[in-house]
Parts: sequence; C-alpha cells; structure tokens
Amino acid sequence: GVHRQILFTTVGWFVGYYLAKRTEYVHAKLDRELFEYVRQHPEDFKATEKRRIGELLEDFYPVR
Repeated sequence: GVHRQILFTTVGWFVGYYLAKRTEYVHAKLDRELFEYVRQHPEDFKATEKRRIGELLEDFYPVR
C-alpha cells in the first residue's frame, strides 16, 4: 500500500543522497591528489603560450 511506497521512496532518497555524497568525495579526493602532483612537479606541466581563437579554428569555406 501507501506505506510501502513512502518507505521505498525514503530509502531510495537516502541511498541516492549517500551515493551522491560518496561520488563527490571520491572526485574531490582525486582532484586534490592530482593538483598536489602538479604542484610538486611543475617541470612536467609547463604553461603554454596563449593563442587567439582565430588560431585555434580552421578556416571556414561554405559548401553550396
């Protein structure tokens, strides 16, 4: 009946909330480790010169 629907909805909400928080934690932990690695090894991650958007895109030739 209705009590089962309410129970399953509540359980589903808590499980979803836990999984979302766990996913955020895992991604934050990975980001922290990667940023720390980049900070400790700057010679592997040299900054490149900035390029304009026109240099990045190919020339446009309309097709008829």
